[in-house]
Amino acid sequence: MILEELAEYARIRTAKAKEKLAQEVIREQALYMADKEATASFRFEKALRGQGLSFICEVKKASPSKGVISETFPCQEIARDYEEAGADAVSCLTEPKWFLGSDRIFCDIRETILLPMLRKDFTVDEYQLYEARTMGADAVLLLCALLDQETIRRYLAVCDRLGMSALVEAHDEAQIRCALAAGARLIGVNNRNLKNFKVDFENAVRLRKLVPEEVIFVAESGVRDAQDIERLAGLGADAVLIGESLMRAQDIKTTLARYRKAAERGKQGNM
Repeated sequence: MILEELAEYARIRTAKAKEKLAQEVIREQALYMADKEATASFRFEKALRGQGLSFICEVKKASPSKGVISETFPCQEIARDYEEAGADAVSCLTEPKWFLGSDRIFCDIRETILLPMLRKDFTVDEYQLYEARTMGADAVLLLCALLDQETIRRYLAVCDRLGMSALVEAHDEAQIRCALAAGARLIGVNNRNLKNFKVDFENAVRLRKLVPEEVIFVAESGVRDAQDIERLAGLGADAVLIGESLMRAQDIKTTLARYRKAAERGKQGNM
């Protein structure tokens, strides 16, 4: 299965990173940055606690299901367009083999924009949390499909110490219960099955009622148009993570403005 391959490759990458820089060293670097920038802690989740639907706009060159999405991939220009269009946060893929991402791409974008950033990768080792913090990440992704409840709880404690948020991703009822029991403050429901990469947009609709109001609910994947945005806003999502539809848009600013209007309609219909 693709998820197992992604996880195994993440372990290989992390092992190589540890050979270059020991965990004790990168941990100290991450803690130093956290203490130095304490006033900016948890920027990611704070950005998603607005009144309307928040937008996490994703920068990615490719995906296992779609192949290469952007041949030229002007990543800094894309991120700058997101910021100027009013995005609330930016997600950046750093997985290099299937998504053609990299830490360098993340760092280039981090130097370009001021928005909170999510380092989107396949977290299988505590080392990656420290790595993300030293790169300037405001949040990381934790997958219930890869991590058990106790590991998620432990990683959340590390993130708290680092002043980082963690988007805990679930795909079904059991994973929602796992995320909540571990203490997640942000839960993302992926409408894409990570075992076969098929999209079931009804997934967020089914699972929204299981997430308490005080927990930030993020709908991920499967957004194709403004109608999808209107529906997600109507079901009570706090935020939506959008990648491919924005990456393929001819005009990112116009498309995001249309999505915002759709979100307003959806929220009004839910009142």
